[in-house]
Amino acid sequence: MFGAEEEAEILTATTTCGKLFCTLLQQGELFVGQLPGEEECLAADSSAEVKYKIWMRHRYQSCIDQLINLMMHESDQVQEVVLCTLMKFVQAEGRWPLVRYEDNERYIFPQELLKLLVDNLLQIERDTSSLLSRFQEYLEYEDVRYYVMVYAADNISRIMQSSKGDLLPVYQQNAFGLLSSIHMPAEQKELSNFLVKQQSKYHWMEKMGYQGKRVFERLWLAFLKRKLSTNLYKKVLVILHESILPHMSKPTLMIDFLTAAYEIGGAISLLALNGLFYLILHHNLEYPDFYKKLYSLLDPSVLHVKYRARFFHLLDLFLSSSHLPAYLVAAFSKRLSRLSLNSPPQALLMLIPFICNLIRRHPSCKLLIHRPNETQDLSADPYIMEEEDPAKCRAMESSLWELQTLQYHYHPDVANEAATINKALSSQESDLSTLLDLSVSELFEKEPNKKVKSVPLEFELAEGLLGKRNDLVRHHWTLE
Repeated sequence: MFGAEEEAEILTATTTCGKLFCTLLQQGELFVGQLPGEEECLAADSSAEVKYKIWMRHRYQSCIDQLINLMMHESDQVQEVVLCTLMKFVQAEGRWPLVRYEDNERYIFPQELLKLLVDNLLQIERDTSSLLSRFQEYLEYEDVRYYVMVYAADNISRIMQSSKGDLLPVYQQNAFGLLSSIHMPAEQKELSNFLVKQQSKYHWMEKMGYQGKRVFERLWLAFLKRKLSTNLYKKVLVILHESILPHMSKPTLMIDFLTAAYEIGGAISLLALNGLFYLILHHNLEYPDFYKKLYSLLDPSVLHVKYRARFFHLLDLFLSSSHLPAYLVAAFSKRLSRLSLNSPPQALLMLIPFICNLIRRHPSCKLLIHRPNETQDLSADPYIMEEEDPAKCRAMESSLWELQTLQYHYHPDVANEAATINKALSSQESDLSTLLDLSVSELFEKEPNKKVKSVPLEFELAEGLLGKRNDLVRHHWTLE
């Protein structure tokens, strides 16, 4: 364990070394070019100035090696100061390069130092989340982001290949932390944010255009083609449709990953819907039996997961077409109605308008709520809840008696909402945006603000001062 005094010494020494070597780089005090061995140089017949610069360059390299080791220090403050110092060296080497270059070369970036930094951020057995959160600010620079993607892709391919398919939970979490911090620009814009300043930007317009998308794509494919933990699987799917697919040169390469995730079931299937919807909408993906699989996802758990709002938003989009067959819409309406019998109030206040909207879009399904000569024997309901194929569940032969049952729900808002089927449905659809993520706490907050016209005090009206008819008090006492 390091004491506070020793930690302070490390911080002071790191800051001092950072200022010292940045100044030496600026003044040209370090040897430029292929660095010879230190002992070989001292024995050679070279000028004192050359020997001094070579010796100082070796001290600079020793300082970098020591700082790399300190990146794994137990103190978060030491780790952050070391990281910032190394990035200052990257910036300084870019401005005053230590490699020789031709006059026609437009740009020199200290790739070796940044590669060393990336390799040490992606530790196999040690969590580097605190360092990665600090490093995220440097990923805003166009040049740093590009080269980090290049070296991270190489690192991930090398490490995951050597693992031979085994899970590396700490390493994969570190890799995801780095990858999820890389935010590609939404559109091609004027490039102006560089860590290493330069005169010509044409070079980077090429790199961050199609080439940048290809590097970004290679990075994510290297990460996703290996086995992931369930928790990491979910984290990837949450950001896939917004932060990954739009910035890939060929998003269709993710079809196999998404279809495999969609087949898993449960919360992972719900999250895979976002990516599949993006590919269906923008890349004309054709998924066989898509609605059959979507129908099978409707189980009681879908009303309790934290992704409920996201799922029902997409479900509403998938069922918005007026060209869907009536049997399919009837099957979804009936299944949601059956699920409503065991749903919490906050979910019911979204489910009932959702079902009514489906019927509004497809008038041929109105017979589900206005079926003539409907039997009162619920055991005779022809609908088959266990059937996974919506074409065979016989929903068109059934009715939405569940909504009528909900008119006697204990929560008055649910009962009032369910009573809308007693009248002819209006053509205007209900707005679901405020209902999708309705929570229990919001229901409680609404109750005190309601304006109540009348408050029932008793179920049976009292007759006189002595209470109800046939009341014991009234039987034994009388007023004269």
